[in-house]
Amino acid sequence: MNEDQNLRGKTEREIRQKLLQAIFELRMPPGARLTESVLADAFDVSRTVIRLVIARMTQDGVLVKRPNGATCVASPTRSEISQILRVRRMVEPEIAGDLARSYKKLSFAPIVEHLRKEELARTSGSYGDLVRLTGEFHLHLAELSGNRFLFNLIYQLQALVCLGVVMYTNTEIACPEDEHRQIADSIMSGDDESAAELMVHHLDHVEENILSSSKQHIHFNETLKWLSGE
Repeated sequence: MNEDQNLRGKTEREIRQKLLQAIFELRMPPGARLTESVLADAFDVSRTVIRLVIARMTQDGVLVKRPNGATCVASPTRSEISQILRVRRMVEPEIAGDLARSYKKLSFAPIVEHLRKEELARTSGSYGDLVRLTGEFHLHLAELSGNRFLFNLIYQLQALVCLGVVMYTNTEIACPEDEHRQIADSIMSGDDESAAELMVHHLDHVEENILSSSKQHIHFNETLKWLSGE
């Protein structure tokens, strides 16, 4: 079964996840226009389902409505990315600290496996996978907290930061190397103060990387081919 067949008959939630994955993997660039008919044909669903997907992703801030009525992938400015990361610095150090304080009750197997995948993406030079995986690390921590409200918040904010990485980063590293592992090691050893401090330091580096880098261009045609399975 090819990828096009796998897309058929997806639910609203599955389509939304697929589109977010495309953003994480650099297949759907900021500013790209989404067309209901194209998406409906690609996923073999009604335009009503696509409207639900677009409405939810617009609510999350990942998509935006233009004055002319068009729906596009958000193009956050550097200033907006700074504001997003400021919010994350208010929340994620607390998540890291809380996990460290509860480390004896938690299973970190998914985190360890995730770090292995990150390292593989770095060594193989797979930039798209690295952007996606470095974003997912933070989602894993939020999920491990067991608080769905925290997870939903980080899910939304991380998608927007990934858009910032797509727009403004032209290096091979989406996040500074080894910082995720250092955060994870502190959490898994129960060092809550170190885990929180390292998270702040890490988010500072992410912001510096985005704000100091130049724009990278990606063509929407590649996204259309991916959606149609060509």
